[in-house]
Amino acid sequence: MNVARTIAVVVSLVPGACPADAQWLNHPTPDIPRTSDGKPNFAAPAPRGGDGHPDFSGVWTVTQTFPPLIGVPLEALTAESKTLLHEREENLFRDRPLFRCQPNGPETVRGWRRVIQTPSLIAIAYDNLTYRLIFTDGRRLEANPERTWMGYSVGHWESDTLVVESFGFNDRTWLDASGLPHTEALRTTERFRRRNFGQAEVELTVADPGAFAKQWTVTYNLSFQADTEMVEAVCEDKGRWIGRVSDLERGAVTVSPVTLAKYVGVYRGLWGTVQRTVRIELEGGSLYSNGVNGEKVRLIPHADASFMGTDGLSFEFDPEGNPAAFMVERHVSGDWRYSRQP
Repeated sequence: MNVARTIAVVVSLVPGACPADAQWLNHPTPDIPRTSDGKPNFAAPAPRGGDGHPDFSGVWTVTQTFPPLIGVPLEALTAESKTLLHEREENLFRDRPLFRCQPNGPETVRGWRRVIQTPSLIAIAYDNLTYRLIFTDGRRLEANPERTWMGYSVGHWESDTLVVESFGFNDRTWLDASGLPHTEALRTTERFRRRNFGQAEVELTVADPGAFAKQWTVTYNLSFQADTEMVEAVCEDKGRWIGRVSDLERGAVTVSPVTLAKYVGVYRGLWGTVQRTVRIELEGGSLYSNGVNGEKVRLIPHADASFMGTDGLSFEFDPEGNPAAFMVERHVSGDWRYSRQP
């Protein structure tokens, strides 16, 4: 990492080390539908458990390569929530529980997870070693449960839809990577639908009068991960943070619109072992990128081809190409180079 060019040092989430020939990462998932050539048949009907309900057991990820933000309508945010969101962005998201080696709580629109389903209990194990329990044994949601990181959840079936009601979250977690806040009054309702073997849909409804002016609902999708396994992503260091967005702006320089236009485009490459697509757009005289968590990141110029992002990362573009042939995204985990796409 080039410390001189990176104003924020973020927490390191380190996947568990595995030998190059780790067979368990390429082990065929047993008892799943397959096509004639032996590949998983993701279009096959959803499997069912002994109780006749759809069975969500297995390893899943959010459909997008990098999980999206929840995308709450602005009119649903209170003035206090808007202020808190701005402050968390100004602080380069340093207080995100994930970055402080704390449980992610209801910020579930991210990462890998393994579902273990029984008739009376569904457990969800996340790649960062947190877990969640959903009781499906007929109990009711407690009126005033102990406030915990992951909350208290009960589920029931409405035909083929698993309906999960949750309450009892502490107020130390976020709802998404942008810093979307909540209070201890947070209540969520999730509707899980398994469309087929390979795809599931989650409809999330959130109510919290302490943080939102009205109830809101969003939907995201999950993809089943066959013939592989979830690798743990362990938080090993709480990290060291330097600076604020206002510090980045004080060091900004002026770059001509013609030069900025050279960098607009779509770039693709590997972030670690994951394929990442970066879209650079020019809006109102500033460049913007899609962040690693799906957020909209403003790029603040510190030289003609060097920029600092409002997510704490730094960006460099090919200074010679017109348009630029590549860009480099610098992070505590390394410098990741992406090539321009046609």
